[in-house]
Amino acid sequence: MRILIMGGTRFIGVYLTKALVEQGHEVVLFNRGKKAAPVEGIQQIHGDRQNIEQLKEKLGDEQFDVVYDNNGRELSDTKPLVELFKDQLKHFVYVSSAGVYLKSDQMPHIEGDAVDPNSRHKGKFETEAYLTESGIPWTGIRPVYIYGPQNYNPLEAWFFDRIVRDRVIPIPGNGLHLTQFGHVQDLASAMVAVLDNPQAIGQIYNISGDRYVTFDGLAKAAAIAAGKSAEDLKIVHYNPKEFDFGKKKAFPLRPQHFFTDIHKAKIELNWQPEYDLVSGLKNSFNRDYLLSNQQETDVDFSTDEQILSALPTPK
Repeated sequence: MRILIMGGTRFIGVYLTKALVEQGHEVVLFNRGKKAAPVEGIQQIHGDRQNIEQLKEKLGDEQFDVVYDNNGRELSDTKPLVELFKDQLKHFVYVSSAGVYLKSDQMPHIEGDAVDPNSRHKGKFETEAYLTESGIPWTGIRPVYIYGPQNYNPLEAWFFDRIVRDRVIPIPGNGLHLTQFGHVQDLASAMVAVLDNPQAIGQIYNISGDRYVTFDGLAKAAAIAAGKSAEDLKIVHYNPKEFDFGKKKAFPLRPQHFFTDIHKAKIELNWQPEYDLVSGLKNSFNRDYLLSNQQETDVDFSTDEQILSALPTPK
């Protein structure tokens, strides 16, 4: 099939592009041209998706069977794309976010749970609603926290930065909040698995790792991945409400229980995550963190110092 990927040169798009090319599909990328294509020789069309006239000019004469919208944040990002291709597509795959869910006392989140109208991901579920009403054959993907090599969000790197320097790990709350990480390779494989699957049309899928982990457990898993002893890790807990960090982010995860049920994807897509948490973190540490010499870079630990200065020194 001829497949258009919006983006394709950063993180998720890199893994998805490689997976689709390996399956023999003709992949075309649409992006601003700031980075090289992840697979040599594939076609790239350069433009700004938020410029609707430019989008029509660049893509108006193109024919595609499938579109993957990896980077649409607002309805205004995705609607012009749908209007351009709705009469020719076999499948439109939209990357949403598990961040759309309304905070709940009953966990894990399942696909039918209520969404949060005040979420910073409001544009994502507005787009999902539009896609449902549009009549286009579509599938929504709701990842939780995505990690792995080339991650531009400082998730696992936040822990590695402190672990390799033998620093104390400041964790909000009591360290027992449960969260969920999903490796980017597993996300890409799930996104590929929706193709040629009639059952996936009109459906939304939570995609992440198999297991849930506490914040403290995540720090320990990162330590093991980095070749350190989890038992020797120094962790302190703090109440984030007692601190004013300004615009700085003291911790990379939301301080609440945040995890989803992925059984629907496993059953309907015949998909299974390949990476457990420690093996995935090892993959990220060895193939990205160390290779890019992040252990040698300067890191801003000012929020850590603010926290530690107000707490008793850990034994």
